[in-house]
Amino acid sequence: MLTFTIRRLILAVPTLLFISLVIFLLLELAPGDPMAQVPLTVPPEVKEKMREALGLGQPMHIRFWKWIVQFFWIEPQVLVDHYLGTSFSAGDLRVISWQTRSPVMDIVIQRIPQTLWVVGTAYVVAILIALPIGIYSAYRQYSWFDQLGTFVSMVGFSVPPFFSGVLVIVIFSVQLGWFPSIYDTTHVVDSWDAFVYQLKQMIMPVMVLALQITAQLSRFMRASMLDNLNQDYVRTARAKGLSEYVVVMVHVLRNSMIPVVTVIALGIPSIFGGAIITEQVFKVNGIGQLLIGAIQANDLPMVQTLTFIFAVLIVLFNLIADVLYGILDPRIRYD
Repeated sequence: MLTFTIRRLILAVPTLLFISLVIFLLLELAPGDPMAQVPLTVPPEVKEKMREALGLGQPMHIRFWKWIVQFFWIEPQVLVDHYLGTSFSAGDLRVISWQTRSPVMDIVIQRIPQTLWVVGTAYVVAILIALPIGIYSAYRQYSWFDQLGTFVSMVGFSVPPFFSGVLVIVIFSVQLGWFPSIYDTTHVVDSWDAFVYQLKQMIMPVMVLALQITAQLSRFMRASMLDNLNQDYVRTARAKGLSEYVVVMVHVLRNSMIPVVTVIALGIPSIFGGAIITEQVFKVNGIGQLLIGAIQANDLPMVQTLTFIFAVLIVLFNLIADVLYGILDPRIRYD
């Protein structure tokens, strides 16, 4: 297992370099000019100097190389300096946002807590709800509980977040007045009342996201459980006199978790990517809203840095899912 992990980590380096090149080239070919939002009263020579200051006057390969060095070498040093109080990155040029003229990673770090509060909580809640529903629906196939779970899953799949988000705002905020309609990102939790308010403003966006994620995970869990409940090893375990709880919750569940682990692991990067539509509906100042704003402002350093971070997370959690396969199923070996 250790050899497989090291081999995959080494293979991830050229994979990520290729992904970074593709992202860079795609954004270079995209239409738009970062100087388009500069007022028309600014003289052309000043615009040209601004373009050079942003690094736009350099050849494409030089800009790509500088971005790679800044992302893989300088930004990790900034992180080390922040936590250890060192000065390895002093004076180094970082990835700068064209829109805010500040380091991209500093902005990302400011936005991540808001995204994790909402999207991360919704993902955890969805997992805790979806897995028991999927297990019991499969075990009691075609029962009223299974039928109800199927109906709720279909609703969760069918209703888009921009509709369900507005619907819960109208019901719980406008009509009932229970929760605030807009998420206050400046709210600081420093007392019990502040913590209660934080929970109140999280309930609606978490509810919308958890419904969609629960619908997906519960269907995967149910299908995987049904596939394993009819296997020969289940009949053998029951014939040996094992209790129904041990058969279902130990033998069947462990084998059924393999495809579900893939879905959960590959869904975790979306937590850091934010829920773009839901963050727009509830005005959550997170990563998703940051990406939309950067795209609208043609802020290429911000867009390519965020998309590359998502690519890194997907490669990483793919590896974690593969390692978990071997833990869940002893038959899987990576020798």
